[in-house]
Amino acid sequence: MHGKLIQMEQSLAPSVLTPINDPFLAKHQVNLWLKRDDLLHPIISGNKWRKLKYNLDEALTLGKDTLISMGGVYSNHLHALAYVGKHLNLKTIGFIRGERPEPLTPTLQDASDWGMELRFISRSDFRQLRQHQSRDSLPKMSANAYWLPEGGANRLALKGVAEVIDEIDIPYDVLCVACGTGATLAGLSQRVHESVSVLGFASLKTGSANKPDTYSFLADGIQSLLAENSHRFDIINDYHFGGFAKTDSKLMTFIIDFEEKTEIKLEPVYTGKMLYGIYDLIAQGYFKPGQRIITLHTGGLQGNRGFR
Repeated sequence: MHGKLIQMEQSLAPSVLTPINDPFLAKHQVNLWLKRDDLLHPIISGNKWRKLKYNLDEALTLGKDTLISMGGVYSNHLHALAYVGKHLNLKTIGFIRGERPEPLTPTLQDASDWGMELRFISRSDFRQLRQHQSRDSLPKMSANAYWLPEGGANRLALKGVAEVIDEIDIPYDVLCVACGTGATLAGLSQRVHESVSVLGFASLKTGSANKPDTYSFLADGIQSLLAENSHRFDIINDYHFGGFAKTDSKLMTFIIDFEEKTEIKLEPVYTGKMLYGIYDLIAQGYFKPGQRIITLHTGGLQGNRGFR
């Protein structure tokens, strides 16, 4: 790996495995741990670092000087990309969905302060960008530029995410993760042991397997990243709370209660929805008594600034 990235990785904090001690869990005889990727770094925490790691290595190895990607006005991915670009002396460009907000969101203000060039585009043009997946597929892109798809979701991202599995040193039956683009679920599925059930909790409204037109955005996107021999997974679609970044009082109350019990901060876009779903499924008897569940905290706590 490139020397600059080795130094950056060595500066990261450990991602510990934290047991969740809750009378509710004890009552239902379920054991729950949270893999604390949120602790890796204040900015490039969680799956953001893991998905960027090998893409950055390739960009540096190829001598690229510009990183280009896409996202929304509270994008954790663009926020992290702008930060690493500044620290690796790389120019960054972000295509932002929709009109420029006034003032800029805290996420975009950070990205701008770190040197990212913000380009606001229509929602239809944003959807068109999703078809470009490889590093050099963006039309009219400079030869010195490196393209990253939405959320950094590509094959190299999976390689970094899969390393989570190597860091889990206890036996477990179920592995749970929140899904936006699905790249993190795909990466985990490539490495997890065949005896483990893998559950992805959709953070956006995807419909169901009986409605392929809406379901395929997430499920097909994950399958396109995976090798044929990858581990089977299931997508839970019942806890999106109306759509991406949508919330309600039940979700926010759950997050507050969880933080008070555990002193672990959550955000309501990804990890908060996943844990709400896990607790609800436990109450319904979805998991067998004695099962050991590991959940991944994918960071992104900077996004909480959009929910004050």
